[in-house]
Amino acid sequence: MTLPDSAAPLPHTVSDAPFDPDSIYDYTDAQQALFEASQLQLMWRKFCRHRPALISMIFLVFLYLTILVSEILAPYNLHSRHIDHIYAPPQSFHLFHDGRLRAPFVYGYDYKLNMENLKREYTPNPDKIQTIRWLCRGDTYNFWGAFEWDVHLVCPAEDGVLFLLGTDRLGRDILSRMIYGARVSITIGLLGITVSLTLGILIGGIAGYYGGLFDVITQRLIEVIQSIPSIPLWLALAAILPITWSPIFVYFGITVILGLLDWTGLARTVRSKLLALREEDYVSATQVMGASSWRIISRHLIPGFASHLIATATLAIPTMILGETTLSFLGLGLRAPITSWGVLLTEAQNINAVALYPWLLWPVLPVILVVLAFNFLGDGLRDAADPYK
Repeated sequence: MTLPDSAAPLPHTVSDAPFDPDSIYDYTDAQQALFEASQLQLMWRKFCRHRPALISMIFLVFLYLTILVSEILAPYNLHSRHIDHIYAPPQSFHLFHDGRLRAPFVYGYDYKLNMENLKREYTPNPDKIQTIRWLCRGDTYNFWGAFEWDVHLVCPAEDGVLFLLGTDRLGRDILSRMIYGARVSITIGLLGITVSLTLGILIGGIAGYYGGLFDVITQRLIEVIQSIPSIPLWLALAAILPITWSPIFVYFGITVILGLLDWTGLARTVRSKLLALREEDYVSATQVMGASSWRIISRHLIPGFASHLIATATLAIPTMILGETTLSFLGLGLRAPITSWGVLLTEAQNINAVALYPWLLWPVLPVILVVLAFNFLGDGLRDAADPYK
């Protein structure tokens, strides 16, 4: 057998051309974009596939934007009274009259007092066509306490009225008061969850990272608070607020009360997470490098489950909205002249008034919609927190 020349190169089948991954893996543009997406992009894509959560987010963003211009959106001023239209029923919105299309309008009322039961009776009169005005001048209001203005998105006709959701016992437009009430009812949840998040992360973080006596005391305190029925505890704490306080102090007092009662569940969640994460190798590495405990908790541990905290906070906001509504409905929360959905529902405490004037229950509808929207949003955020499932 003849051996090959040692100077001659050995035969091989390896290509000398530069490596091109596209020649091996035939990915589509969509697949390639998915592989190159960041963590936030993956979470957003999974969140968008959760249709109820996406619709709820759009609804809530729109609702929170409207509170910036509540005065403009409301047809009437918050305190405008129409003594000739006390307990007036809702007016129907029309586009056709006698089979012909025309500008949006409502029919005016004919009023009489029923002498048998002393009930005010309003009858729509088809001859009183009251065309709705848009971007018009109406009741004067103080825009965010900065200046006087009178521009409204929608106004009644010059000599007419516009009560799309009816009026209350003082002749005040319920729709306008619901628009103003949203400013208080939905912001009290945000302020309350800020207090709750701060206490929950701080107390739960210290208890979970250090443990020891502080952890034992904290857990017993949480168990005591959670064992007390919620509504009696709310009533007791709300009754502490002095009746001489101004409405703005009562507002912040209720906010703090709701935050102080809702931190326990979040604190336990943070504690359980930190008990598991503090044993990880990267935590030991940061301790060896001399990082302080506060830096380890705030920069390395808390961000590890921040998405879970966001979802938990989102689900806690409707609880605080319901808490404010309950306290105000029972007369122990916010009081006039502050207007919230719970304050508006105090008109419906009398069952006889509800039976005669069912439109007084309209403020229940936005409460239900907001609570459902926050729950759907929380479900979507919780699913999106782990985009690899």
